[in-house]
Amino acid sequence: MLSLFPLDGSLAERYVVDLTETQPPWDEAAFNATLNGTAYTTRHHTPFLARGSETPTYARRNGTYYHLDSLVVGEETVSHPVLRLFEVGRADELDTAPDHVTHSSLPEGDQQAVQVAYFAARARGNTGGAPRGLVQRDGYVYRTDDAAEASDLLEESGASHVEFRDTIYEVEIARETFHESVYRADADPVADSTAEMETILRASLLDARATREALSQAEREILRQAAADTYRESHPYSEAFTSLLTKLDHWAYLDGDIENDAGVEAGSRRFLLYDERYFTYRLDFASE
Repeated sequence: MLSLFPLDGSLAERYVVDLTETQPPWDEAAFNATLNGTAYTTRHHTPFLARGSETPTYARRNGTYYHLDSLVVGEETVSHPVLRLFEVGRADELDTAPDHVTHSSLPEGDQQAVQVAYFAARARGNTGGAPRGLVQRDGYVYRTDDAAEASDLLEESGASHVEFRDTIYEVEIARETFHESVYRADADPVADSTAEMETILRASLLDARATREALSQAEREILRQAAADTYRESHPYSEAFTSLLTKLDHWAYLDGDIENDAGVEAGSRRFLLYDERYFTYRLDFASE
């Protein structure tokens, strides 16, 4: 299956970021320090945090474009508090509810911690799983000193139970050891004009290029259908689809055993420049 999705604007508009407007806030601090010749390091999280499909990341300062990256330069062994929750029961069904605090009465940081730890508690023994990007070590990890100091739950007199979504949970706090990577921010100048930056992004990102003049009417119709919905064909492919795949430089997809071929990944997002307009596209396998 071929699916085609148009993109608005230039690649530079998508990949050159304004660090004064991005989150997390350490991006701008890392950029400023690096440009001033100061080594900026972080622990556990990376400077210029990867933004999924929006990487690679570039920034502009005084007319110069910089590629933003980070390097692992060390490791530190540290300890952090970990919050885990264990269900006691619904508040309206317990004969005697233990003393507890409500989720809404906690500081903002604790509210986030309880919600994440709830995901972990809910997933125990269930097949639904938990959001692993948030849940760590079966609960929530207070990664920074500021977060720990602002917490009510971590105090010696902190609550032993919390109510969340009408259910009471036992609170367990453990201080555990973590081995965390140390990252150094890196900002390299790569271009002095918008045109140069666009050329670099094209070279970095584009998987295929095509023009209407270079395609037959049948090939153009395939792209039209792929943009409107999804274009589907079974192997062996039609002459037009075979020709289009070769023009997009996807020769491996002409093989009858595509799914077992090394280096052929279905569902990957790719970039196409078609008549000076950018598209993303996907090639997927579907069972009959």
